Amino acid sequence: MDKTSVYKKLLATFGLSPESSKILIVGLGHTGLSVARYLHKLGFKFELVDSRKSPPMNQQLLAEIPDAAVFTGGFDEAVFATATHLVVSPGISLKEPAIQNALSNNIQLLGDIDLFSASINAPVVAITGSNGKSTVTSMVAKMAEADNKYVAVGGNYGTPALDLIESNIDLYVLELSSFQLERTDFLQPAAATVLNISEDHLDRYSNINEYAEAKQKIFNGEGVMILNADDPFVIGMIEPDREVMTFGLENGADFHLSSKPEKECLAENGQCFMDIKDLPLVGSHNIANALAAWALGKAIGLSEAAMLTALKNFKGLEHRMQAVAEINGVTWINDSKATNVGACVAALKGMDRKVVLIAGGDAKNADMRELAPVLEKKVKAVILMGKDAPLLKQIITENIPTKKAKSMQDAVKLAAKLAGNGDCVLLSPACASLDQFKNYQERGKLFSKAVKELAA
Repeated sequence: MDKTSVYKKLLATFGLSPESSKILIVGLGHTGLSVARYLHKLGFKFELVDSRKSPPMNQQLLAEIPDAAVFTGGFDEAVFATATHLVVSPGISLKEPAIQNALSNNIQLLGDIDLFSASINAPVVAITGSNGKSTVTSMVAKMAEADNKYVAVGGNYGTPALDLIESNIDLYVLELSSFQLERTDFLQPAAATVLNISEDHLDRYSNINEYAEAKQKIFNGEGVMILNADDPFVIGMIEPDREVMTFGLENGADFHLSSKPEKECLAENGQCFMDIKDLPLVGSHNIANALAAWALGKAIGLSEAAMLTALKNFKGLEHRMQAVAEINGVTWINDSKATNVGACVAALKGMDRKVVLIAGGDAKNADMRELAPVLEKKVKAVILMGKDAPLLKQIITENIPTKKAKSMQDAVKLAAKLAGNGDCVLLSPACASLDQFKNYQERGKLFSKAVKELAA
């Protein structure tokens, strides 16, 4: 879309103009920096505010835009009072008093995805859910690339959406979090999915229903709805007079797992399109992910041959059920991206051997009890880590041994003593990482490093 068209769309949709608008970007992480770049390129007046004294992207911002006005170390309401529009980064709760006060004074709230939506001229596939969204986002992008599309992929996964914008893109594939969606009203994807709903981010939402409502905003517009038939929260989002496709592990879904004595396969309305042996990922949750990706690809008209090629060659993502090593008959798997209970449950359900589980961290106020039944079936011991280790300990029965680890290296050493030939040691924390680590990537890398040191 050319600049003139973008200016017209921004003015008509949000009342934004370079002459009269003053935009306050709240939060200077990767998203805040991408918003600053976007506004600077278009010649808009903006300032930034961050509660941290040294925001992570501050130096990068000043290197790119030396005259940017940045207020750090708190949310001064005087800074908010002069703004006409707020662009609040996903990591910041809209319940912050300074933000609530600004909104009550009719300062307009925007998200980076709204700005993105006003600036593109190619279709969008949008993906959210408690678990699996990065995997499905990557699968769909690989399918589109195999079909010779020029694809831009990002959002909550990888590159911020505003940094993806180019004039020659054929398709945008976006992973979107509930935090992005709750402040997004104008995205209208060609196809969208909510993969699943399980308890997550209850430190930011009052209950799971409020969290699910934020996710449901991905279905704005008239695009194809891709729904998980196995998830009551998701299938309950169905809207009348919309094109709907369903996926799930049962035969009732449009795209499903067909289990017959002669062969297990991925199927569409009873017709096999891929032998399960050709999917190079482990776990029933990854079968569901592949079915969701296939449905999204079909919804936007991708070639079946290209989609099949992409799925057969898809090796998975780093820190997501990633095989690290096999040592003395024990398989070590890095699932550090399992930052909530549902992700850990899915990982354990997909295991076909006994597991020594490494878990714990910041539970984000989630109820751990959903883990208890699957721990009984799949786990022979649990290594507990982090600030909410006591919450996990409460739901583990006495017949499952537990050990408390002081560090990731300690956790790996303890797990090695407990695991025997044919077992799996699985890092699947069911918790966020920020109580002990910079992010889940650092947690996963430290696990992999410790395992490799063990092997050596």
